[in-house]
Amino acid sequence: MVAINARAAVRTEIGGVERFAREMSRRLPALRPDRYRVIRPPTSLAHRAGHAWEQALLPLQARRCALIYSPANLAPLACGKNVLVLHDLAAFRHPEAYSRAYVTYQRRLLPLLARRARLLVTVSEFSRNELAELLALDPQGIAVIPEGVDEAFAPAAADAVEQARQRYGLERPYVLTMGTLSARKNLSVLDAAARALRERGVELVLGGSDRGYLRGEAVALRRLGYVAEEDLPAVYTGAQAFVLPSRYEGFGLPCLEAMACGTPVLASRAGALPETVAEAGLLLDPGDGDAFAAALLELLTDASARERLTAAGRERAAAFSWARTAELTDRAISGLLGEAPRVGERSGAAS
Repeated sequence: MVAINARAAVRTEIGGVERFAREMSRRLPALRPDRYRVIRPPTSLAHRAGHAWEQALLPLQARRCALIYSPANLAPLACGKNVLVLHDLAAFRHPEAYSRAYVTYQRRLLPLLARRARLLVTVSEFSRNELAELLALDPQGIAVIPEGVDEAFAPAAADAVEQARQRYGLERPYVLTMGTLSARKNLSVLDAAARALRERGVELVLGGSDRGYLRGEAVALRRLGYVAEEDLPAVYTGAQAFVLPSRYEGFGLPCLEAMACGTPVLASRAGALPETVAEAGLLLDPGDGDAFAAALLELLTDASARERLTAAGRERAAAFSWARTAELTDRAISGLLGEAPRVGERSGAAS
């Protein structure tokens, strides 16, 4: 039996890491109900208060399990049976984007967890290279298992889009970006684009919640706040374009979700974004605000470019599924347990 650490999965507001945790907590037991057992803390222990639960109570609750699979960067340090998913090392590369306490905790704990893990997994080749370089690890010992796109992310019906527009006060045409107010998200580079779009009656809006350990500057974008899960496909669908200007991403899942909803994507040529977006979106210098403004203005006036990016984006997003993420994860765990893949399991393996 393999225990799944669902601490991140029970959080009420989710980002990419939490989505990964939720999907694996749901799909791995569905794939192999005989193998996986989900262990959830109370919701009150989902965040900072849950460190003690994760370090002390989780190993006790999983004592009869052969492995503990932790999909959200942290795991019980004293446990010798961790399968750990490390999404990136943002706190190492961009300490200015986090509180001092958060950076200290990450820098002390993550190297120990990574070196002691029975299996270390990450979500992109970019992040594998980051882990190898910054933690002095052998890259061949790190499995790459990409994230996926949930089936709910598809072009939403017109009435759903209209309801979402009313719910979030989206009265004018809009361009969407998603993210927290973290310095590494590089949102200030969109100031010039926001001004240029506003002159043409288009609003550049930011969806996402605040987190106490993040550090970032104020931005000249209208904030939607946290966008509820059930509203996300409609909010993506209603956008004229989606833009992600981050300087550092371990994967960049919102780009694929926007693509799946038929929304053209612009992103930074930085971090894992070129790997995730590939040729299906426009990639720009993260330091060039004028380039973001010009590209967005051109995209909004060029119907053929929008159609090309929409088609390419939907094709790109279709190549990523959470079912495949679960299958590759289970295959890697099977190898760790010394078991052959089940007969009939789809081919493909983590690199």
